[in-house]
Amino acid sequence: MHIFTIIIEVTFSLALFINALLFLPQAVKLIQQKKSGDISFMTFAGFNLIQLAMIAHGILVHDYLLVWGMMLTFVTCGFVSFLIIYYRVKNAVSE
Repeated sequence: MHIFTIIIEVTFSLALFINALLFLPQAVKLIQQKKSGDISFMTFAGFNLIQLAMIAHGILVHDYLLVWGMMLTFVTCGFVSFLIIYYRVKNAVSE
């Protein structure tokens, strides 16, 4: 395998992993504040739909690095989406 290809594959792998990690600070903030009123659910739901489309595309073209990276991102972003809904429902019930 050409060194240039290896560099691109490693960089792409790291980028996918970092992309998934970027959602974790928002999850931590939600857990600490226990409220989600100032966070756009539509934004995170949109991210989740894009990730599902990318997973489907990766499966279609047999790019399993993309599939696994987007699945990890889908989990972390999905966790933020879940927390948004959870705290909105919880806070609405307690009011």
